[in-house]
Amino acid sequence: MNFRVIGCNFRTAPVELRERLAFDDAKRTKAVTELAARYGVETVLISTCNRVELYVARPGGELAFNAGLAAEFLAEVHGVPVEAVSPLLYEHSAALSVRHLFRVAASLDSLIVGEGQIVGQVKQAFQDALQLGATGPLLNAAFQHALRVAGRVRTETGISKGHVSVSSVAVDYVKQVFDHFTDKTVLIIGAGKMGRLTLKHLQALNPGRILVTNRSPQKAVEVAAGCGGTAVPWDDLDHALIAADIVISTTGAPEPIMPRARYVDRVLPKRVGTQVILDIAVPRDFDPAIHDGDRVCLFNIDDLVRVREQTIAKRQRFVQPAEVIVEQEVKKFVEDWNRRRNGPVIGQMTAGADKMRSEIVTSLLTKLNGKLTPGDKDYIEGAFRLFQNKLLHGPKAALEEASRQGHGGAMLEAVKKLFWLKE
Repeated sequence: MNFRVIGCNFRTAPVELRERLAFDDAKRTKAVTELAARYGVETVLISTCNRVELYVARPGGELAFNAGLAAEFLAEVHGVPVEAVSPLLYEHSAALSVRHLFRVAASLDSLIVGEGQIVGQVKQAFQDALQLGATGPLLNAAFQHALRVAGRVRTETGISKGHVSVSSVAVDYVKQVFDHFTDKTVLIIGAGKMGRLTLKHLQALNPGRILVTNRSPQKAVEVAAGCGGTAVPWDDLDHALIAADIVISTTGAPEPIMPRARYVDRVLPKRVGTQVILDIAVPRDFDPAIHDGDRVCLFNIDDLVRVREQTIAKRQRFVQPAEVIVEQEVKKFVEDWNRRRNGPVIGQMTAGADKMRSEIVTSLLTKLNGKLTPGDKDYIEGAFRLFQNKLLHGPKAALEEASRQGHGGAMLEAVKKLFWLKE
């Protein structure tokens, strides 16, 4: 099977290099088209924050594209020294490349096992390459099968259940308190990365209003502009808390910005309804004593991380069943592909041998006509059939073994020449 994957991921390359090797849509389109044309291979390119991988195949003839050429190609496209790229690349061929693709699509090779985003990224990369005419029979079959494997792993195991990012866990807490959000006000305190990620998840719930406050007025304006919110002066923090139903706090303050006494005296008496506070700051921004589980639900980063770790631990139980599914599907795919690829040649080879055996046996029996019993004739026909089967067993086994080892194309061509086959 002339199928190969070459790339790097979060295990082999630091984020600084992965960033330099990443492809945006326009760059990926150009790279896929050029790679397919330059090396005469089927091509799919997957580029995410955690991996850059080139999937190449060539059903007919040898596949010359390898890790060395891949390093040169990536270095050329991104203007990165080739010596910085080469040591970080891994390479898998034949059945191992199929296994790798299936594990990637099923999120078994992800930083967070079971995350659901990667299967969509795999599907999009394949569809883009398909539209560009860069794929062919082998990659089409492999990627379509990979998407089915991902679906099977997702439905037959619990590997994708539960939220695994701190920000998604935070939003899950919020959804347990409120059942609608169009009338809710969200307050962002500070401008930390985790706070912005949590806000991104919250925005999908369509809150009615977003307020942003920061010690730096300019920073508050920038964050507000990015989320369609309203900047609030830092001195108006108490009033903003009174108005907010959901609070995301992520400052870098060395001490709590909201002691219990201040909250109880200035904010709580003027509030109506339940308030959820997601204190993602380290050190904490809110005094934990503010939480009462009724009017105020306060969750800190430790609460959220604990749920995340519990979810990941639960998912680990399903890794082995998922790996079993992958192995089953790899075996099935390789066998199906070998039959599809080798079947016509084996059929021609068998048909040719059948014809030759029949002619020889018929000639022999004609010459010995009248000298043989019916039993003798059956024995002679059986002996020649046995001889044919043993003769063809070697080439058939060689084709199967070569396909497993990744050089089935060369063996297929050799068998065609040895047996004078046209196709």
